[in-house]
Amino acid sequence: MNNIYLADNELVDRFVSGDKNSLELLINRYRKQVYTYIYLLVKKQHLAEDIFQDTFIKVIKSLDGGKYQDNGKFLAWVLRIAHNLVIDHYRKERQLNATSREDFGLDILNSQKYAVKPAEDSMIDRQIRKDIRGLIDTLPEEQKEVLILRQYCELSFKEIADHTNVSINTALGRMRYALINLRRMVKEKNLTLTAS
Repeated sequence: MNNIYLADNELVDRFVSGDKNSLELLINRYRKQVYTYIYLLVKKQHLAEDIFQDTFIKVIKSLDGGKYQDNGKFLAWVLRIAHNLVIDHYRKERQLNATSREDFGLDILNSQKYAVKPAEDSMIDRQIRKDIRGLIDTLPEEQKEVLILRQYCELSFKEIADHTNVSINTALGRMRYALINLRRMVKEKNLTLTAS
C-alpha cells in the first residue's frame, strides 16, 4: 500500500519507528489547514511561517518523546500546539511591551482570488474584507474561533469540537450564534457585502 493512503495513526507509528518520510506526508496532508489557522490568528506572513515551523518542530519533539497518544485526533492535536505557540508569542511580545491591540486581529478574508481583478473591484473587495474582519473581531472569542476553524481551516464540526474540548452541539451552537451575530451587525451597520 502506498504510504500516502495510510491513516494518520499509521504514519505516526511509522515515523516513531524511524520512517522519517511518514512525517513529511503528515505535514503535507495538513499544511494548508495548519498554516491557515496560524495566519488567521497572527495576520503576518513571516510570523505565520515561523510559528508553522515551530509547530512542526514541537510535533517532532513530542512524537520522538512519546508524548502523543493516538486517539484519531492528530490534526486537532497539531492545531492545539499551534494555538499555544501563538499565545506564547503574544505573551512574550506583551512582556516586551511591543504589542498593540491591532496585532492580535484576524485577517479573515485575505485571499489570492482577489488579486486579479480591475482596480475598482479590488478596492471594493478590500473594503468588504475590512468590514467583515472588523465585524468578526467583535464576536465573542468562542464564536470567532469556531468560525475560523470551520470556514477557513475547513474542519468538520467533530474536529472543531475535539480541538476546542466541547461537544459537537456546543460547536454547532457557537457557529450558529456567530452567523446570527454577523447578520445582525451587517444589518445594523447597513453594510453591503457584494461588489455589485
